[in-house]
Amino acid sequence: MNVIGFKEAKCKNCYKCVRVCEVKAIMVQNEQAQIMNDKCILCGHCLDACPQNAKTFISDLDRVKGYLRAGIPTIVSIAPAYLGVMKYNTPGQVISALLKLGFKEVRETAEGAAYITNEYEKLISAGEMDNIITTCCPSVNDLIEIYYPSLTKYMAPVVSPMIAHGKLIRAMYGNDVKVVFLGPCIAKKREAESDERTKGYIDAVINFKELEVWLKEEGIDLFSLPDTPPQNPSPEVNRLYPISSGVLSSVIATKPENTEQSDKYRKFYVHGLQNCVDLFESMKRGEINGSFIEANICNGGCIKGPAIDRDVISRFKVKLDMEETIPKKPVKKETFFHGNMGVSFAKAFGDRSPKDPLPSEDEIAEILRKTGKTKPEDMLNCSACGYPSCRDKAIAVYQGKAELTMCVPYMYERAHSMSNVVLDTTPNIIIIVDADMKIQEFSAAAEHYFHISRAKAREMYLYEIIDHTDFIEVLDSHESILGKRVVYEDIGLATLQNIVYMKEQNCVLGIFQDVSSEEEQKKQAYKVKMETIEMAQKVIDKQMMVAQEIAGLLGETTAETKVTLTKLRDTILYDGGEPPVSR
Repeated sequence: MNVIGFKEAKCKNCYKCVRVCEVKAIMVQNEQAQIMNDKCILCGHCLDACPQNAKTFISDLDRVKGYLRAGIPTIVSIAPAYLGVMKYNTPGQVISALLKLGFKEVRETAEGAAYITNEYEKLISAGEMDNIITTCCPSVNDLIEIYYPSLTKYMAPVVSPMIAHGKLIRAMYGNDVKVVFLGPCIAKKREAESDERTKGYIDAVINFKELEVWLKEEGIDLFSLPDTPPQNPSPEVNRLYPISSGVLSSVIATKPENTEQSDKYRKFYVHGLQNCVDLFESMKRGEINGSFIEANICNGGCIKGPAIDRDVISRFKVKLDMEETIPKKPVKKETFFHGNMGVSFAKAFGDRSPKDPLPSEDEIAEILRKTGKTKPEDMLNCSACGYPSCRDKAIAVYQGKAELTMCVPYMYERAHSMSNVVLDTTPNIIIIVDADMKIQEFSAAAEHYFHISRAKAREMYLYEIIDHTDFIEVLDSHESILGKRVVYEDIGLATLQNIVYMKEQNCVLGIFQDVSSEEEQKKQAYKVKMETIEMAQKVIDKQMMVAQEIAGLLGETTAETKVTLTKLRDTILYDGGEPPVSR
């Protein structure tokens, strides 16, 4: 089951989530980040880190609203963190708001925590475990089972307060009710709905952020509501569970039956993912013995959970306020622990470590070679890809978790070299200028035609070399000029120019094609045409003269012929005499 969802369109070539993920439970495929559920401990760091909000918590809120709309009796188990992170005049106003939303009852998860404290005391009194690590935090439990399985023998074999409370509510009300957990943690969702050891006791998980939105939608103002107590007996000191040292405070406040045995354990707390990792590494080396350890993945405890607006919550203020207002006294035993109603709080933990294939040294070397890393000095170990070293990233590539293109220095060099290849080999003149007309790139062809080196050109402005009017026009209008013929007479260069605006860089790119030979051919063709026309005109003129001369000669001979023929006719007709005269 997915707890964190991804918006693929927003996730591309960032790797920030990979960088912040201490356990590297995020793989990148087709340039998109994906959670590996069998490796994720649901610390929520990727939710905070994602700059595009591409990662989202998959909500149960609609399911809960559906229960209420359908009239199904629904009981909410509210985590004691509400006492520190919600805004109200009195805590009971939060209880009133939940009842107004339609919940049948509101009970504090700290009620279940009281039973868990009792279970921890039993373990301490028994004194059989070398170390005892609390198992209230599902993210800590995942971290140990997946990444430190050798330490599972130190995990208190006890369910979390949420599951304990769900079991108690089921024992009290039966299976006809729905049980909803309201808290600051996203890992509780998987513990409640996907863990075969604990599923079935909590039907849905919602968080305080969702509650605030829901109350606003319903027009419910906390500050105007009456002060209503929760329906459970007071859990007293167990309300401190969500702050760092809260579990220890509960254990210490609960007077153990065997004081001497209880003193066997040194008691300390650890919070924050990296601190937990450091501790577990130390425990792997056998450096920690005889300790009862409260462990929490979130800095400051649950009051800084991933489903809380961490930017507006001061864990120091909340811790001080809760410690000041919540008395450190144990629960009344006459109210709790009446045989536990036949409920078992046991939970077995074990090895869930992934069995990923490991590459050979030759295979690692081959992957590194593909990104240009063949020598020790090539291993920058910059962590831009999210992995601590180039070697770790190569192993992730082999396992299908990462891609070669995640190496930022490699991709930069590749892009830079490709651009240089283009600039060095293209026969076209390429000039790129910024908004001030300062030359940014100058191709080898441009060097050849303008007789200026690239280095020198990049210190110059375009107008120092050629007319920059068209470039200015494109920069101002953002409209490209395509297929314009421009001739530079001083260097005997004719060009066909395409000038385009590059929006992201706010630069102008000019690509000039040398069409000088074409222009020369056109000139020659035009010259031939003109010479041909001139010759044709001369022929025409000469023909006209000949025609006129012929016409003149023809006119003279025709007249002479006429006279001669007339005489011949008359001679024939009149026998040499004169024709008769008409009267």
